[in-house]
Amino acid sequence: MLTLDYDTLGTIAGMNVLDVGCGFGRHSFAAVRRGASVIAVDWALEEVTGVRDMLGAMALEGEFDPERIPTAALRGDIAHLSFPDETFDQIICSEILEHIPEDVRALQELFRVLKPGGRMAVTVPRTGPERINWWLSEEYHAVPGGHIRIYTRSVLQDRLRGAGFVVTSHHYAHGLHSPYWWLKCIVGTANDRHWLVRQYHRLLVWDMMQQPFITRWAERILNPLIGKSLVLYVEKPQ
Repeated sequence: MLTLDYDTLGTIAGMNVLDVGCGFGRHSFAAVRRGASVIAVDWALEEVTGVRDMLGAMALEGEFDPERIPTAALRGDIAHLSFPDETFDQIICSEILEHIPEDVRALQELFRVLKPGGRMAVTVPRTGPERINWWLSEEYHAVPGGHIRIYTRSVLQDRLRGAGFVVTSHHYAHGLHSPYWWLKCIVGTANDRHWLVRQYHRLLVWDMMQQPFITRWAERILNPLIGKSLVLYVEKPQ
């Protein structure tokens, strides 16, 4: 389940890509399959280990050649990156800024390590659906490592511009997922055994695995209206 669009980002073979706040690596794996060399970074050791193991399994299965397309999964802090200036052709920053106190500092670091002319995709929870989640459930966000802020598009764009980026485009994603999270907030975010939650989850898994026409059509309609994620594309000026 990808949030950003790699065609819009312009990811091609041979690029050096940083996936910061990589989680369990869904965007890293997709970039590697496009031929990009990826460094995946996350603070959580479990996620880093999982991404490293999956990249190793992909190489063993012949999905990419690690000699030609080097990869790494590292533990790191988005607000204090260890890479030299102007290291990466592209950066993926997906669903991480809403978790960290130093979001302005993080954007300055991402600007620093991106090459001039490089592009970045930033995704955060969309304002409307996220506000409904917060209203329905304190448990949804008031947990260790949870969401500490809700971005509007204008605020996030202003912070990106303040760090030096040029905003080029945006879209919304995961329209089918907003009602799922509203449902979870109503019945309890940890209540995965609820019948409606289980049935909706089955629908989402079916959609991700099969990508049938009916759900792809429904998501294209729902994304502009209730898409759960806001996706912004930015550039570092030459």
